[in-house]
Amino acid sequence: MRHQPRHQFRRAVTLSSVLALAAALTTACGDDAAGDGTVELSVATFGEFGYEDLYAEYERLNPDVTIVPRKTGQGGPYHQSLFTKLGAGSGLDDVMAVEEGYMADVLDKSSRFHDLGEIGPAEVTADRWLDWKYEGGRDSEGRLIAYGTDIGPLAMCYRKDLFEAAGLPSDPEGVKPLFETWDSYFEAGDEFVANSDGIAWFDSEAQLFNAMNNQLEVGFFDREDNLVVESNPGIRRNWDKVTAAGQRGQSAGLVAFSNEWNSGFQESAFATKTCPAWMLGVIEEQAGPEHADAWAVTDAFPGGGGNWGGSYLTVPTQSEHPEQAAKLAAWLTAPEQQIKAFQAKGVFPSQVEALDAPELTSATDDYFGDAKIGELFAAQARKVEHAQYKGPGDGQIQENAATPALQAVEQGASPEEGWRQFVESAKRIAR
Repeated sequence: MRHQPRHQFRRAVTLSSVLALAAALTTACGDDAAGDGTVELSVATFGEFGYEDLYAEYERLNPDVTIVPRKTGQGGPYHQSLFTKLGAGSGLDDVMAVEEGYMADVLDKSSRFHDLGEIGPAEVTADRWLDWKYEGGRDSEGRLIAYGTDIGPLAMCYRKDLFEAAGLPSDPEGVKPLFETWDSYFEAGDEFVANSDGIAWFDSEAQLFNAMNNQLEVGFFDREDNLVVESNPGIRRNWDKVTAAGQRGQSAGLVAFSNEWNSGFQESAFATKTCPAWMLGVIEEQAGPEHADAWAVTDAFPGGGGNWGGSYLTVPTQSEHPEQAAKLAAWLTAPEQQIKAFQAKGVFPSQVEALDAPELTSATDDYFGDAKIGELFAAQARKVEHAQYKGPGDGQIQENAATPALQAVEQGASPEEGWRQFVESAKRIAR
C-alpha cells in the first residue's frame, strides 16, 4: 500500500514557539501576492496536511488572496478523481496535492503541469529539500513538476514486552542488531516464533515486501519504463525471503488497514511493525492506552533506511492563476510552514532546515517511552540515498498485483503460485 491516509495523532511535546526564521519568509511572502484585484486560489488535499491554520495565515499576509480548501478524506478516491479531471481537461484546482505513490503517473503526464522551476519564486531552489525528495518531483526531462511536502522515513517499531517474554533484547539499543539486515530480521523472527505462544513476528508479507522493494536501485520499472518484475533479481529475492518467513509462521496474515489489522494491535497479534513516521499515530490509535509504553521505536531499519509515504504540491496547467498558485505552494512547503504542519498534525517535513529545527529535534512521544521521535526520524530520513525511479502504474502494481498475490500465499497458495499471479497481474497493469 502506497497511499494510506495520514492520521492525526497526539504528541507529548510542548512546542512553544514558531521558528525565528519565519519572520524573514513572512516579509518576503507578504508583498502583494495577488497582484491587482482579488485572486481566489483553490487547494486540493487528502487526509491530513496540517494546512488549516496556514491558509488563514497566508490570507493575512496576502489580503488580495482568498484560499478555497478542498479536502478529501481518502487518498484513493482523491487520486482517481484527479486523473479523471486531468483526462477531461477541466475541474482541477489551482494547487493539487499528489501522494508519492501516484507521482509516477503524474510525471508521465507532466506536460499538463507547470514547471515550478520556471513559474515559482526564484529563491526556491533544490537545496530546500533532501536530495531524494526533490528528485522525486522532477520529470524525465528535468522539469520540476512538484514541491515536496512531507515524508515517511522508516524505522522499526516493536513490542518490548513480547520481546522480553521471548528472551530477546528489548531496549532500543539492544534490538538494533536484530534489525540490521533483512537476514538478521528474519533470523530473529524465527527465534521469536519458537519462543512465543502463537504470536506472529510481523503483520503481513505485503507490508515487508513493499519496504524491501523500495530499497532496490531499480524497482518494478527501469528508466525506459520497461516492466522488469521478472528480470529484476532483487524483486524475486525479496519475494522468496518474505514468503519463506511467512511459511515459517512469522506473518500474522493481516490485510493492512483492515478491521482485523486494526484489532491486531490490541490483541497483540504481532511483535514488530515497519514504521514510517506517521505510523506512530496509527499504532497509538489502534493499540490504545492499555499498551502505552509497551511499544517502542528504534532508529534502525533492515537494509539501512527507506521511505514510505509523503506527498507533493503541483500546479496544473488548468490553473487560471499559475504564478500565484506556485507562490502559495512554495510558501506552504517552506521549512517554517512545514514545521507548523508537523506541530499541527505530526506530518514529517522533507526540508533540510526543518530537519535541524529545535521544534522538530526536541519532539518526543510518551506513548513510545519518551522516544525522541523528531531526532530519530530526521536521522532515518538522511539515510535514504536516492529516489527509486517509478514508472507509470508502479503504485497499482504494488497495490493490485503484489499485495493480492502475497495475501493468496498467506491463505494457502504456494510461493511459486503467488509469484506467477503477481507477474501476470503486473503485466496486465503495465500494458
